[in-house]
Amino acid sequence: MSGIWPGDLRCVAMLSFDVDGVSGALNQNPDSARLPSFMSAREYGPSVAAPRILDLLDKYNIKASFYIPGYIAETHEELVLDIQRRGHEIGHHGYMHEPPATLTREQEAEVLDKGSSILERITGERPLGYRSPSWELSEDSLPLLAERGFLYDSSLMDNDIPYKVDANGSELVEIPIHWELDDVPYFNYSPALGVRNVMADPEHVYRAWSAAFEGMHHYGRSFALTMHPYTIGRPGRLRMLERLIRYIQTFPGAAFMRTIDVARLFAK
Repeated sequence: MSGIWPGDLRCVAMLSFDVDGVSGALNQNPDSARLPSFMSAREYGPSVAAPRILDLLDKYNIKASFYIPGYIAETHEELVLDIQRRGHEIGHHGYMHEPPATLTREQEAEVLDKGSSILERITGERPLGYRSPSWELSEDSLPLLAERGFLYDSSLMDNDIPYKVDANGSELVEIPIHWELDDVPYFNYSPALGVRNVMADPEHVYRAWSAAFEGMHHYGRSFALTMHPYTIGRPGRLRMLERLIRYIQTFPGAAFMRTIDVARLFAK
């Protein structure tokens, strides 16, 4: 036993992909539908980048987690099935990428049920993992998830190891995340949504993420990396991710796991 991990494990790396496609843009501003160039940049994610990402994961025999809004699942059923066939986890990510903090309790419950129903219809399996769109839970989110039988949430930032969180008398496993380990703050450039920050180059992001992993490995923590196909799936950036994978593989006691499998480990 190495700290919190069983056996010879010292640090677990969880690669996850939020397959937002056009959903987040449409939720933020429905008029985005009238901007074909902007829409095409987001559609690049599920249509072009996601299959490329799946091939990269196959190359290194890595199983990952994909969080898919119900709307994207409805419009890309073959992609959802391909993700499932390759052994990856499919998690809940809203319907139209609605941040729970922007919804009433009734609306949030409706979105949870609708998204789960769509994913179950396509895959035959009800999702057990949830990641809130924009990482903005509401005060009702955790109890609503527990009521619906979810095993874990991955939206909070108050630790860097999994832990159990109270959900109004029930328990969920929390798989914490952080903006440092998200590709959007580094790479996103969306003038249509008023986002005009200077994009980082892949070398910058590689340095940030590799340093983060080295630190997590040193302290025996968990490395939860969140990426979006429309962002990370551009060729130069994906080559950077491949380089990061090879770097992680050089560390003793490092392993890649799906988020659901880490949650099951901590649920025990």
